[in-house]
Amino acid sequence: MSRKINFNAGPAALPLPALERAREEMLDFAGSGMSVMEHSHRGKEYEGVHDEAIALVRELLGVPSSYEVLLLQGGATALFAQIPMNLLDKGKTAQYLITGAWGEKALGEAKLVSALFGANVAVQSLGVGEGKEKKYTRVPAPSEVKVDPGASYLHITSNETIHGVEFNVDGSRGFPATGAVPLVADMSSDFLWRPFDITKFGIAYAGAQKNIGPSGVVVVVVSKELVEKGRKDIPKIWQFRTHAENKSLYNTPPTFGVYMVRNVLSWLKGQGGLVKVEEVNRKKASRLYGVIDKNPQFFRSPVEKESRSVMNVVFRLPSEELEATFIAEAKKAGMVGLKGHRSVGGIRVSMYNAASYEWVDTLAGFMEEFARVK
Repeated sequence: MSRKINFNAGPAALPLPALERAREEMLDFAGSGMSVMEHSHRGKEYEGVHDEAIALVRELLGVPSSYEVLLLQGGATALFAQIPMNLLDKGKTAQYLITGAWGEKALGEAKLVSALFGANVAVQSLGVGEGKEKKYTRVPAPSEVKVDPGASYLHITSNETIHGVEFNVDGSRGFPATGAVPLVADMSSDFLWRPFDITKFGIAYAGAQKNIGPSGVVVVVVSKELVEKGRKDIPKIWQFRTHAENKSLYNTPPTFGVYMVRNVLSWLKGQGGLVKVEEVNRKKASRLYGVIDKNPQFFRSPVEKESRSVMNVVFRLPSEELEATFIAEAKKAGMVGLKGHRSVGGIRVSMYNAASYEWVDTLAGFMEEFARVK
């Protein structure tokens, strides 16, 4: 079988070794005579996988004991509502820094929750224009972010998948400093591609389907302090404390999804951990952005250089007709997932951990030849 070079934005490519491990264990997991999907989530066979997945998140990211690692359902979109449900109190304010479409969605859910609780939601948007003309081409420098010291939290999207903008870890577009105000981040599309200091965050959460596993699982790293502060007058299923107290086994988890996350995290560890993984990811980004910058008359990136995403590279060609031809010819060459999001058009290349440097180098060579002959 010939596998495609997969640049899908999510659900995205999975590492081949993680898939091969699943194939080998599909019918008989750990000599049990059953698939992991058939095991009780209360049994020792599945619990071993569950515990290993959580332990690997802790190990790869250096998560201290003052934080919980939760494996939940509903994806990051469920967290858009669950976070304000837990952390917003009557008369309090939550701040949302909007740098793209996913931040907009998170804000929309927070406004609905705040209306129920009698709380307030503030927004600082760096978008240009309004409505359909709104564009997001940058993230702010830390000095541009004005944090309300009385806010319940500040929410950011660390990487906007659709618009291709990303906060750097240590550069001029690093994460905002929030002081005593908890920093909350949707990291769905750039979780675990690089090391970062989790202690700067109150909550970091990520839908697995982009960088660490299949759809159906969301990983939540949350400080125990915020877990304890969470509201108790909301349904138990939405309380972070419920899942923390029950080791993310309060209800039946997506067992096969967690199993695949375990496989991917184990693969990441085998690559040398996040330091080594970051080296490869930055090499991929350098190769692709290098082609774009060397051919500015043909490939145009709308994103300011300081805010460029390493995970999702977006660019335009001189015409929509050429973009359609580019996508079609790339597909013939075995490369899929290059069409930009329907809301913005253009080209999008998602280079998550499972996308090898060889894949990106193949695409870069294709781009160079496409620009030469067209």
